[in-house]
Amino acid sequence: MSGTGEELRALVRAGWRLVALETFEEDRALALLERSAQSVKAGCVRWTLASGLGETGQGAGSLEAGLAAIAAHREPALFVLLDAHRVLDDARGVRRLRDLLPELGARRQAIVLVGPVLDLPVELARDAARLELPLPGATELRSLFAKLGERSGKAPPELLEAAVSGALGLTSAEAVRVYRKACGGGLLDESAVAEIVRDKRRALRRTPALGFHDPDEGLGEVGGLGELKLWLVERRRAFGEEARRFGLPTPRGLLLLGVQGCGKSLCAKAVAREWQFPLLRLDLAAAFAGSSGSPEAAMREASQVAESIAPAVLWIDEIEKGFAASDSDARSSRVFGAFLTWLAEKRSPVFVVATANDVSRLPPELLRRGRFDELFFVDLPSQAERAEILGIHLRKHGRDPLQFRLDELAAAAERLTGAELEQAVVAALHSAFAASRELTGDDLSNALVQTVPLYETYEERIKELRDWARTRARPASHDARMLDYFA
Repeated sequence: MSGTGEELRALVRAGWRLVALETFEEDRALALLERSAQSVKAGCVRWTLASGLGETGQGAGSLEAGLAAIAAHREPALFVLLDAHRVLDDARGVRRLRDLLPELGARRQAIVLVGPVLDLPVELARDAARLELPLPGATELRSLFAKLGERSGKAPPELLEAAVSGALGLTSAEAVRVYRKACGGGLLDESAVAEIVRDKRRALRRTPALGFHDPDEGLGEVGGLGELKLWLVERRRAFGEEARRFGLPTPRGLLLLGVQGCGKSLCAKAVAREWQFPLLRLDLAAAFAGSSGSPEAAMREASQVAESIAPAVLWIDEIEKGFAASDSDARSSRVFGAFLTWLAEKRSPVFVVATANDVSRLPPELLRRGRFDELFFVDLPSQAERAEILGIHLRKHGRDPLQFRLDELAAAAERLTGAELEQAVVAALHSAFAASRELTGDDLSNALVQTVPLYETYEERIKELRDWARTRARPASHDARMLDYFA
């Protein structure tokens, strides 16, 4: 039996008569509850608002009517109330449920509320145990795919593992549909595995707060940030069993605070490429604006998907904007609190990389040790880093950096961000192309001079950010870089 099933059985045996089981997978939950009921020698009877209780159909139409039908049932049973989130606003039904709970123990009965998100009335909060059904893991999917492939022939173990890895993050029903579509009744092969991965990405678009990204740049394409790169390289091997045997905890993540356009988001994507982990982007705005109207459910689903795919990198861009309303809005506060709890207590190897531009909007709870392994401050690039960044972007556009005087160009580019340096290279290429000639150092020099630095617009804010970070955050670059501004 699964961990959730074992926990449910333990709760029932310990005397809990009301359990709230949150899941999007109704069929899988029912199968688990039926096994749990059999293990305690009880029946499993489902109730729905439309069909009533079990085969009798009694109690349809309202929660109160359903509980009246349950009260007439005397045999040991688990009563499963499906779509419970739709009926918990029935005041008379909630009162009848509270009245019924003492009787259930004597009959060896329990009620399980099942729904994607269950906001229990305050009257039931202390009477109900809460459980979540996680998405199927590799073991469950492996068994499922092995059964699906029995008719067409046994698939090579390496292809089966690739298919399992590609389907992680899907519900069991989605995984079955994706597998059958990819194989088309034939044998699992490499093209079918590729189709499974593609179909998974299409299926997960329904998760409003989560998106998949294919990073095409590693840490080698990130200019500067030597301290941050060293920190990340040291933790590359810290996700395996060898690290566990050595006594190392799984890395939790890092928070990158700093000036806009200086490579924070690029680093998040580069980490995933460097470690060969899937990259997921958590969009907090989409979670709060989702069509489901439930940011709690969207965030819970996103965290479940991330954990099922782990090891993975979860990137949260401009996190301060996502939770800016948490102090004034009750729902935002609940979502933020649940996110902080998950961040501190998660055991799966989901490496969270959050970025922030405005420290004044960061909730203090987010900065507490234990949420992230480290807080790095990303400042404007030094002269050496500017030369490195210019060289990277010249190579990207097919030019040899050795043909340009990068040190002189970098000296002329003081106070430009990495993003501004990139756009200056592009602007220089446009000038050369318009003149029907090859790119020259003068083109680059003119483009750099014409670029208005972000620093000129936000000088006071950047200085405040530096003052805050000097004693609270670790510099992402080598200390020598700071001499440009503080010497």
